[in-house]
Amino acid sequence: MNYTAAISVTVILFSVIDMIGNIPIIINMKKEGLRINPSTSTLVCAGIMISFLFFGTGILSLFGLSISSFALAGSLVMFFIGLEMILGIRFFREENIENASGSIVPIAFPLLAGAGTLTTILSLKVQYDNVSIILGIVANLLIIYIVLRSTDWMAKRLSAQVATTLRKVFGILLLAIAIQIAQNNI
Repeated sequence: MNYTAAISVTVILFSVIDMIGNIPIIINMKKEGLRINPSTSTLVCAGIMISFLFFGTGILSLFGLSISSFALAGSLVMFFIGLEMILGIRFFREENIENASGSIVPIAFPLLAGAGTLTTILSLKVQYDNVSIILGIVANLLIIYIVLRSTDWMAKRLSAQVATTLRKVFGILLLAIAIQIAQNNI
């Protein structure tokens, strides 16, 4: 087993998933009444990422989709989430947002195991073996779980002004990431 490859995959996926950058987004969603179950979100992320590692290209081709079109669609969703964060308006509306579950959508997909992550996993297959990629995925799943479990604790320690500032800063970063993904895939 190549530990250097596993560490490289872990770091690459960590930067794409951006779990630390997603903290303000997740805190904001929870303040709006979305329930997030860390175990459910983590398990769904695991299922999506591992499935996409082995079946991603086949799943997309089954629907006649290219990796580029999938990434572009995911970038649009990320773009609108970023706009919500910056402008304070809601594009994604639930019938009854109070106590609605956000564990699967939008947390597990598209926020954490979204188009950027899944496209990256497909790209990693060219350079790394499946064992290294799986180890990188598992390491990131552990980080995801710990951060999701800690968001209430973090929210209590952040003042309203700091949380608002972080939400807007990371909203801009999310917009930039979405634009970059779109630009790379057009």
